[in-house]
Amino acid sequence: MNRDELKDHLDAKVEQYNNPSFIDNDPIQIPHQFEVKEDIEIAGFLAATIAWGNRKSTIRSSNRMMDLMGNSPYDFVMNHSAEDLDRLDGFVHRTFNSRDLLTMIKGLRNIYENHGGMEAVFRNNIQDGKLHHSIHHFRKLILETEHERRFLKHLADPLANSAAKRIHLFLRWMVRNDNRGVDLGIWKTISPSTLSCPLDVHSGRTARKLNLLARKYDDRKAVDELDAQLRLLDANDPSKYDYALFGLSVEGF
Repeated sequence: MNRDELKDHLDAKVEQYNNPSFIDNDPIQIPHQFEVKEDIEIAGFLAATIAWGNRKSTIRSSNRMMDLMGNSPYDFVMNHSAEDLDRLDGFVHRTFNSRDLLTMIKGLRNIYENHGGMEAVFRNNIQDGKLHHSIHHFRKLILETEHERRFLKHLADPLANSAAKRIHLFLRWMVRNDNRGVDLGIWKTISPSTLSCPLDVHSGRTARKLNLLARKYDDRKAVDELDAQLRLLDANDPSKYDYALFGLSVEGF
């Protein structure tokens, strides 16, 4: 199909999947449980961090994290006691365990106490109209807290050629606001035009079938290639096509 036909096809799939019914079976339901900005972004970040594999399992583990934090994630991050942290013992989601969660909590506290909060960190480090450097800088600030070497795999770095799928997913949740009720759009100082489409094996396979992506590997270079193609379809909101790529992969395209 030509570019106009492709755009019409993908726009139709965005329309089909980008609606509140999507929330019921997706980890985005976790930040939707909260109303305070800081609660939303912390809940969203932690849920996105473990969002790989089975979505039901991710939702179950994310709700468990919220329960362990008293369903007040910002208050827990900022005001936890040693006894509060003891409650985290035993938490595990695949390779993400209680020590990793503890590191995230301490790293987030550093960001709120010393760097103006999560939105400020991402906003202040945008380069070349994209968020790759913002992700890199955010990662550095999290890693200022004491951490184990194994923890590094839970925070991808686009400047090390990672696709950073989960953090791009989190950023889509926080930045996009199209009044469709799915993405939360609470970060008003970052433009959706800076977002990159989250890229994993499923969306990558679909993008290649649509001739949106030629690179064989799902890495930062592939993200940039896909970005370029999606910006030709909608320069102001390229990451909305994540819904189309997701939907087509579910349909077995």
